[in-house]
Amino acid sequence: MIEEQQNNPLHGLKLEVLLTELIDFYGWEILGTAMRFHCFNTNPTLEGCVKFFRKTEWAREKLENFYLSRFKRMPRASEAEFSLPPRKRIFAVGVLPREPMVLTVESIELSQAKAASAHKERSRGPRRR
Repeated sequence: MIEEQQNNPLHGLKLEVLLTELIDFYGWEILGTAMRFHCFNTNPTLEGCVKFFRKTEWAREKLENFYLSRFKRMPRASEAEFSLPPRKRIFAVGVLPREPMVLTVESIELSQAKAASAHKERSRGPRRR
């Protein structure tokens, strides 16, 4: 089990340390815009966020996915691993974390608007002529 997890940046990483790294690098405003969690937007504290993420598994998994994809910039999960929680995924030997992605509130909002537009187009179905 230890060998399987050696190449996962989340292995052995405490939730409080993960949050501290994200808060120090991105700040509350960017995390609040990107993640859309109430604990990041209304009187944010490290203790309050840790409490929320410990109680809310789906939110913790979303946070860990953000950490892996934006902060550590690890490759996307394969189809087989997508259903696994982020802490149980493994990465190929030699895949190393890269520098964190630089984000701004504006870039996040633009990305979210594009995603919403693409979703709207897909949900319309085939166009009629």
